[in-house]
Order: sequence, then C-alpha cells, then structure tokens
Amino acid sequence: MLGKLAVRNVKRSARDYLVYVITMTFVTALMFAFNSLIFSADIRERIDEVGIMAALVGLATFFIVIIVAWLINYMVRFMLEKRSREFGTYLLLGLKKKEISRLYMRENMLMGAGAFGCGLLLGILIQQILMAVLYAMIQTDYHIHAEFNGWCVFTTACCYGGCYLLALIRCKGRFKKMNICDLMNAGSKNEEIIESHEQVKRWLLPLSLVFLVLFGLWLFSGGILGEWGGGAVIGFIVGLVLTIYLFYTGLSSAIVCYIRREGKGIYKGQNLFLLRQLSSKIRTMRFTMGTITALFMLAFLGCTVAMMFSDYQNKVLQEKFPFDVQVYSGNVEDDFRRELAVIEEMCDVKEAYPYQIYTDGKMQVNTWLYTHLRAFGSEFLTADGKPDEKALSEREDGCYCEFDTYMKLTDYNRLRRMLGYPEISLGENEYAIHMKKRVFGETKDFSGHLSVEGKEGELSFSRYYMEPFSQDGHNGGDYVVVVPDEACALTPYYAELAVDIEGDASAGLSRRLDDLEKKDVFSYLDWEDEEEYEDNEKREGEDTDEEADASSGPNNSCCGSDMIITYAAVNLVRDNVIPEVKYMLSSIVFPCFYIGLVFVCVALTVLSVQQLSDSAKYRLRYGVLSKMGLGRREVAGVIKKQLAAYYLCPALFAAVIAGIIALFISRKFIFYTGVETETIQYFGISFLLFMGIYLLYFLTTYVQFRQNVERGD
Repeated sequence: MLGKLAVRNVKRSARDYLVYVITMTFVTALMFAFNSLIFSADIRERIDEVGIMAALVGLATFFIVIIVAWLINYMVRFMLEKRSREFGTYLLLGLKKKEISRLYMRENMLMGAGAFGCGLLLGILIQQILMAVLYAMIQTDYHIHAEFNGWCVFTTACCYGGCYLLALIRCKGRFKKMNICDLMNAGSKNEEIIESHEQVKRWLLPLSLVFLVLFGLWLFSGGILGEWGGGAVIGFIVGLVLTIYLFYTGLSSAIVCYIRREGKGIYKGQNLFLLRQLSSKIRTMRFTMGTITALFMLAFLGCTVAMMFSDYQNKVLQEKFPFDVQVYSGNVEDDFRRELAVIEEMCDVKEAYPYQIYTDGKMQVNTWLYTHLRAFGSEFLTADGKPDEKALSEREDGCYCEFDTYMKLTDYNRLRRMLGYPEISLGENEYAIHMKKRVFGETKDFSGHLSVEGKEGELSFSRYYMEPFSQDGHNGGDYVVVVPDEACALTPYYAELAVDIEGDASAGLSRRLDDLEKKDVFSYLDWEDEEEYEDNEKREGEDTDEEADASSGPNNSCCGSDMIITYAAVNLVRDNVIPEVKYMLSSIVFPCFYIGLVFVCVALTVLSVQQLSDSAKYRLRYGVLSKMGLGRREVAGVIKKQLAAYYLCPALFAAVIAGIIALFISRKFIFYTGVETETIQYFGISFLLFMGIYLLYFLTTYVQFRQNVERGD
C-alpha cells in the first residue's frame, strides 16, 4: 500500500513542483555534459594539457555540488513543511513515524531518480553541443557521436546522489523530532508576521545603498590595489555579505513604514495589496532572498568572466601570433639549420628569413616603461619619483631584456612584407619605434625622453608603428626600436627565424621544434626506439641545460608586460599555439558558464517554487479581489505585477552589486590585455543572457500560478 501511495504522491509532487523537477533534470544534464569533458577519450587523444580543463571543471563541480545540495535540502524541507498536515493526518490514522519517514524518503528518491534519468538523456545532447563548440574553438573537426563513459556517469551519479542522500538524512532527523502538533502547525509557521522596531530597521535600506556606493568608489579609486591592505579588503567583503542579507530586512521595514504613514501611492490601483504581499514575503524569506541574491551575483560575475576570455580568444589571438612560425635563439650565431630542416620536412615553406635583434647596451626605453606603466606601479621608483637604479639592476621579472632592443630597417621591412604590411622609409638620421597598441595607449608619445645616438650624432624620431608584430619576446618585448642599417653602432643581441608556410602547419610541428631545444645534435626522429630516446634524454638532461644556458647571452630573453593572459615560448607555430591557448582559455570559459547557468537555475527555482506553493493561499485572496469588482484580465495583471516585483527584487539588487564588480574587472581586463571592447559590453551580454533565462522561468511560473488561482473560480 505504501508503494502505491508513494507513486501517487510522486506524480502529484512532480506536477506541483514541476519547475524543481525540470531544474534538477537540467542540472544533471549539465553535470554529465561537463564531466564528459574530463573523461572524453577523444579529447585526451587530441589535447596534451587536458588536466587544466579537468581541474577547473572539477573545481566548478565542487561549488555546484554545494549549491545543489543546498537546493535539494531546501526543497526537501520546504515540501515537508507544506505536507506536514498530511503527515500529521497519517499519524492520527495509525501509521508509525518511521513508516511515514520511509515513505517520504522513497518519494523523494523516486522523483530524484526520474530527474536523473531524464537528465542523462538531455546531457547527451548538451554533451554534443559542448564538444562541437570546444572543437570549433581549437580549430578541429568534430563528428557527432554519443560518448557514454562509465566513469562520467558514475561521477555524475555520485555528485547528484550524494546531494540527495545528505538532504534526506538531515530531513529524516528533523522528522523524528516532530510530533503531531508540530506537523499540524509547521505549514503555517511562516505565515506569522511579527512587526517590531520597523522605524529603526528601515534605516538598513539606505545604509545598504550607501555601502554599495562606498564599495564602488573604493574599487574604482584603486583601493583594492592601493595601500589599504588586506584588512580593508576583508572588511569590504564582510560588509558586502552583510549588505546582501540586511538589505531585505530594511526593504521590508521600509515598505511597512510607507504603508503605515499612508503614502500617496498605496491607494493607486492595487498597490496596497501588492505592497503587503511583497513585504510579508520578503520578511518571511529574508535569508533565502539574500542567498538567492548572492547566487544571482555569482552567476552574473561567472558569465562576465566567461565573456571576457571568450572575447579575448576571438579578437586577440590572431594578432598575438602574426607569423606562421617564429623561432628564438639566444645564440646570435645560430643559423637555424636544424629548425629549418624540421619545418621543411613537415610543411611547404614559402619563405624563411633568419635575422638578428640588436642592442646599443643602454636601457632608456626599458627604464621609461618600468617607471611609467601602471603594471609596475612604483616598484622601480624612489621616494622622490625618480628611477630606482638599484631596483632596475636587480629586477628578475623577465618583462624586458637587460638592454633596449633594436632592429635594422632592412630586416624590419622584410618582416613587414611577410605579414602583408607596407614597407616604411627612414632618413639616414631617423628612427622609429614599433610597439604594442595596448602599451602605446598608456604611454602615448615618449620619444622626447629618449636619446638614440647614431654614428654621426643623435637620431630624430620619425613615428610609431603598432601593427601585430610578435612582441612577446621575439621582436622585442612590447617594443623594438627600428634604425637605418648603418646608422648606429649596435651589437647582435639574439637571433630569430620567421617562416611563412603554405597552408596549415602540421599538428606536431611545435612539439618537434621543442624537442630540438632539449637535444644538442640529435632530434626526436633520430631515435627509433622511444624508450631509448627517453633514457638518453635523462642522461643528457643536465648537460643539455648547461649548454643551453651557455649558448644564451645574459638576460637577452623577455616576455613583455602583458598580464592576466601571457604566452611566451621559444618556438611559436601559430596553427599549433592558437588551438592550445584557446583550449586553456576554454578551460576558464566553460566552467564559468557552467557555474553561472546552475546558480541562476537554482535561484530561480527557489523563487518559482515559493510562489507556486502558495498559490492555494493566494487563490482566496485573489478571489476576494474578484468579488470586489476586478475582472479576470485585471486579476491577471495583478498576478503579473506581484510575480514581477518578487522576481525582480533579488535580480536587480544582484545586478547592481555584480555590475559594480563586473565593470571594475572588465576595465582591468581590457587595460591589461589590450582587447578593444567597451567596458559595459561583458556585463551587458551577461545581463541579457540572464534575463533570457529569467523570462523563461517567469513565464512558466506566471502561467502555472494563474492556472492555480483561476482553478478556484
């Protein structure tokens, strides 16, 4: 009998809490799809650094499991309170508390198992979408095929089942402590509204808003990177958390005070009815509303971060690696014979050009950049604002070489032709500077602070050039000074090789070139037996490192001043590097979207279920409105306003908080990466995506809520 009763109750609960069941199905699908990125055999075969994605997806899953566990615990407790009278009646009819507890757990397990099964089926579809997107990012063809990995299913089941098991065990313990009286009164416990000290508590609302203003000013004034210290950061974070939760106490009290003093707006339309409904709901759900706001805020920020890195890989990567192949050597006499042999073996070479980067033995440009770029702050400045010579001489950051980097005009124009840029011309006593557009946007023209000495006197500055030019350690770090071939007395600093190939580079070219760096004479192909190669590599490892160090000049390597996203390597093969970097960026983008989607769905589920579960109570209240003369369409309008106010309250508050933080990190991201994007764009797109999901949940809740209310007409 209890089995049939459990099945009947599951059908009823699935109908009453349809939004919850759909959300759990979707969460399961997302868990399975994203876990498949970790366990996919195809990805492991094609990508070496699969551990990055696995680590970040695993970290995202950890936080998601915590939130999903909170959702399940909340829903199990919530449904217990709503059905408490039913369970109290069972006790009166003679059922034992243990039997009722077992019945309730069985119902939840059946409903959870149903959502899990449907989620796996939906997860296969989402898995194909994720795989197609990922493979498109790394520029690899993907053929649709279902991959049902046993470990992936097991991991998903453990995460999902563990959340349910913990929630049910906790609910079982709570159920054991309740008697018939407790069960009969549990459903109406939240309806008790105690209003006290409202005049005092309403000040929490303006105080919360003032704190947000101060928080924003602190962020944008540089407080987080300035001299405020870690104590201020912790203080503002604690204040932000308190603001999120205390805001609703202040809002509810402010509404009550407004009604008590009979504000002008309360008698317009159905405002009094709506304000009372909103005030009572916020008061009984203060903590829950604060948690929902925090989830919305984290979802906004997760989506914003995902949009940042996605935008970077779409706009900047092609510019970061303009040459098909580029090779660095610290040995100025290197002729790149072995590298060219490997490249010609694996690709059709259109043009190969070895050249040298030079130096004049001075560090004018380096000093200017170290003391004026915001990335370095005041690290290389003395107390009176002058360059700190000692700090500059002891620096080990690797951003710039020890001395300024120069390039001869002939080499420079040859490289410009390879990239399709027009050649430039310089007078005998002129020089130019080629630098990153991002850096120039900060420094502007600083040529007046430089003195470039030629053989026949000081050279005059011509102009800046800012096309993509591989300036992350190859053609200088951030910049290179271009001079006529015989104008200056320069010393070769390091050697470079630029190669233009026909079509796409072979997948293993970058690895083959890297292998040459590990061996002095032999390449990977010289060893037919892989074990012999590995044994020999171990024996020669220390000697090879010493030879590599000996062949490199002192401090003649650099990586530029890029922050947040940096990539510097001896060998750059564009068709190999871009997919690799895109995969690493996708390891950030995917988990951030993952967290954002789940957090939004969890928060909206709680909002929806709260309203739908109270529809029977609201049916009586809206029935009174109908008897007072409101037509069916007018009642529908009141319902829409009530739900909109209830939904928008935490969403807009979260958008304000997340917007402040998102604009701050967006500005920093654009500044340090050089992405040409409006600061508001990342958060704006995230907000639109959020509103799309929000609208789906809102319409679903509105339709079902209206049906429940009108069912009693």
